[in-house]
Amino acid sequence: MEYNPGWNNNSVNLLHVRAVGPSDTLHYVWSSIGAPAVLLVATDSSSSALRVNWTQLLSPAPTGAIWIDPPGSVVYSAAVVFTKVFEYSEAQTLQELFYPTYDLSDFSWDSINRTLNHTALTAEFAGVPATDPGGSFSNGSLAFRVTAYEASGRDEPLPSLLHTANSSKVEFVLAGVAPRGNGSRFALEVATVEEAGVAQKLRSARSIDDEYTPTIFEMLSLVAESQNDSSALSFLQWKATAYGSQTPRREDGIRCRSHGLQAANWTLPVSSIIHAYFGEGVGSAYTISAINISFGGEDGRVYQEKRYLSWSVLLGFGQPPKDTFSPLVISIMAVALGTPMAMLLVGSCVVLFAQRKRYSEYEPIN
Repeated sequence: MEYNPGWNNNSVNLLHVRAVGPSDTLHYVWSSIGAPAVLLVATDSSSSALRVNWTQLLSPAPTGAIWIDPPGSVVYSAAVVFTKVFEYSEAQTLQELFYPTYDLSDFSWDSINRTLNHTALTAEFAGVPATDPGGSFSNGSLAFRVTAYEASGRDEPLPSLLHTANSSKVEFVLAGVAPRGNGSRFALEVATVEEAGVAQKLRSARSIDDEYTPTIFEMLSLVAESQNDSSALSFLQWKATAYGSQTPRREDGIRCRSHGLQAANWTLPVSSIIHAYFGEGVGSAYTISAINISFGGEDGRVYQEKRYLSWSVLLGFGQPPKDTFSPLVISIMAVALGTPMAMLLVGSCVVLFAQRKRYSEYEPIN
């Protein structure tokens, strides 16, 4: 993990996470310069490196300020941008009342240098609106907590996402932010940038196994697929839940819904690292898609009471991890299904044996 490589100033945030394999390298470039975003770049070289022209990056025309050296080693690149946070509530007419949108490109972000942990491979981007006339953020903040992984495993805190070394996690957190209405609910807008010939698809997988995330039976994945061979290139994956506590338990669950993956026909908000890497072709040579993730029950009172909201999403390269039944669940299912079958089989044998024995005591009638 590198913080602001080649730049000795904490006024901006750029975090480079590099995972090196025997013959390839995965690059994650996180930044809060403009709207919070992450670049995902896969190369076929174990020595590929990130290059940043800081003077150009911080200028009004950042195109070309970020690149991978050697450029020919790049086999895939994409980006995820967290653009806006919506706050809304239901009016008496059952219509949704929206408050002024929080544009994340207009936020002021703290230096992540104080939260960067090279041992745990974590960092936190925390910010507040540059202007906050209503004072909603006077005692609160919005944050994106980033975690990188060195090996496969499963997170201990809920929702206990299964991860691999090819993935990272980001946790969206609202803490202490005063809602602007009774029963306010929130939604996060997430945009993706993909190369031509790549399509985003939203998948939903349901399972009867909720061992690791109690009462949650749905996993959602936003997968970037090659239109040529339908192979998965990158993904976002999350459980259909958020939580209203720093130490989440089952009863702290907040309903999480995804709304309308669609091609974005609007201009991508200012995000210097996106334009710095992809250039001015964003929106023409590259495809922008967007999806809204909403949080809250029917009345939104979970956040109203606790003033805390966290949602975790896994992102990475290739196919998203797939949960399988654990040995414990397999054993329970075997006992639950096997015992009735065994009893039925034994009972059938006893009945057949008893019938054969009873009829064998009589002589056939001529």
